[in-house]
Amino acid sequence: MQLTEADLLAVERELCRRSLADFAKRAWVVLEPAAKLKWGWALDAICLHLEAVTEGRITRLLMNVPPGSMKSLLTGVIWPAWEWGPRGMPEMRFVGTAHEEQLAIRDSRRCRDLIKSEWYQRLWPVQLSADLDGKREFGNTRKGVRQARAFTSMTGVRGDRVILDDPISADNANSEAKLEAARIAFTETLPTRVNSDKSAIVVIMQRLNERDTSGVIKDMGLPYVHLCIPMRFDPTRKCSTSIGWEDPRTEEGELMFPERFSEEQVCELEKTLGSYGTAGQLQQNPSPRGGGILKTAWFRYWTTAVPPLEWTEVFVDTAQKDGEENDYCVLQLWGRSTAGQGVLLDQRREKWEAPDLVTNARAFWNKHKASAFNPRRMGVEDKVSGTGLIQTLRREGIPILGIPRDKDKVSRGHDAAPFIESGNVLLPADAPWLSDFLAEAEKFPNGAHDDQMDPMFDAIDAVQRRPSEKPATANPVPTVSHFARRVR
Repeated sequence: MQLTEADLLAVERELCRRSLADFAKRAWVVLEPAAKLKWGWALDAICLHLEAVTEGRITRLLMNVPPGSMKSLLTGVIWPAWEWGPRGMPEMRFVGTAHEEQLAIRDSRRCRDLIKSEWYQRLWPVQLSADLDGKREFGNTRKGVRQARAFTSMTGVRGDRVILDDPISADNANSEAKLEAARIAFTETLPTRVNSDKSAIVVIMQRLNERDTSGVIKDMGLPYVHLCIPMRFDPTRKCSTSIGWEDPRTEEGELMFPERFSEEQVCELEKTLGSYGTAGQLQQNPSPRGGGILKTAWFRYWTTAVPPLEWTEVFVDTAQKDGEENDYCVLQLWGRSTAGQGVLLDQRREKWEAPDLVTNARAFWNKHKASAFNPRRMGVEDKVSGTGLIQTLRREGIPILGIPRDKDKVSRGHDAAPFIESGNVLLPADAPWLSDFLAEAEKFPNGAHDDQMDPMFDAIDAVQRRPSEKPATANPVPTVSHFARRVR
């Protein structure tokens, strides 16, 4: 029996209705007629999770995949056209947003071009509205709409599907202002842009910073299904999701998409991006394993007692506010050993308002002033709440050194790194806060907090620049020659 053209069209309609991946492979010819499609299991994974959104099994979806993985094309272009046509859902309203409005408009335009194409209209004759047919916004005669907006300017739009594609650019990944703007837009604006409790939010992005939108979702414990596909397989982070999908790879370092990214290409990308870019953009883990600027293996440790010291000093890092999103206040006691090493002796770390900061800084000073350590002075960053602390404690007779920080923290981290790498920073091996300290060092400068690093950088600067200064004390400083390199 020979199939008629109508039969062939019916078969194609049914194949596309059943599978977003099959629809995507056919739509590719319309969208990219001059390029050969390279398909892999990672694209199937993206399609399966988008299908689950269509079927109502997922209403919040976070997908972390490397750049160049067709994420924008599949999610922002092909998926809306699939719901309107093959799935018979032309009433669906889509809002597509990205860190730049032009990127959101690009995907909206391509979606419109696909729906208007001869191939699509022959199979699914969805009629577009004559009075709503622009690049930024278009609709159909069944009340379905596809809109494009910048992520931080979403006022006035609502959708049954809100697609957030790369909320922050790689260039702005370390900008405090951009990260905060993205956080506010995601937590305060985006949730109000959905039509109902059955509406879906889909976030698809590469990781760039621990405080990016993926980091916000993780830290807040939001109920997102998380599809994470690193370029190279990391068995310690093997991904599985609630729809029964799991990463099919078994060998460490196995590539995600060898059909698209060969071993040679990935090696070149890793070299070009460096450790930070590779960790975030390729591995979806925005801090290189073992540390970035600061490697955890570089630190050494003292046990039982400290090595012989020349002087000790308190270093303070203050936070502007005590809100949950703000950094901690940190009080650290450091010493300079007779061998020229920086030795961290004690630390307190809390979120304090200004009056409590003064109280606790005074108590920390008095505690150690009455001990054998007897610090010579207190170094405090001279800005914001630190300035008030300096003024208050100086009036009480505590010797205070105001520390101007005239470099950004990344530059200060690079300045301190060689000293740490040389094994010149000793940490207390048994301190209860040591794990948090090392985790923060490992993730610097992309971690959610860096408050423990700032006073350490001040202390290292003091140890290196003021080696001849002696502690203003007649009390002996405890000594011991036992210290060790800790294997972690």
